[in-house]
Amino acid sequence: MSELTKAEEQVMHYAWKLKKAFLKDIVEQFPEPRPAYTTISTVVRVLVRKGFLKYDTFGKIRHYFPTISKEQYFKKHMNSVITNFFSGSKSKFAHFFTEDEDLNLTELEEIKQLIDHKIEKLKGNND
Repeated sequence: MSELTKAEEQVMHYAWKLKKAFLKDIVEQFPEPRPAYTTISTVVRVLVRKGFLKYDTFGKIRHYFPTISKEQYFKKHMNSVITNFFSGSKSKFAHFFTEDEDLNLTELEEIKQLIDHKIEKLKGNND
């Protein structure tokens, strides 16, 4: 599955939120001033072609639904970022965040707790 453009990603966020939607429902999610109906329709057709959306047909109307969850897409996207920007190294990716000056002590402690929890869980599976 390919990556999404910004416009495609925005439509997918609404599709994930709605779970199942007619084109008019997706259009209504956009803030004013909304893109043209035909523009959103074109993006939706591209998402169908790329395999991110499928639809059920009711007469001439299509009811769209995502074929991949937001979590699945995010995981795939993050793995791509790690591969492309951190030579596939998750530890280099983590190092990048520990060097981020915007993280405060509380955020770093929360990350440490998540890592400690994962370590304990993995150790429990090896016993």
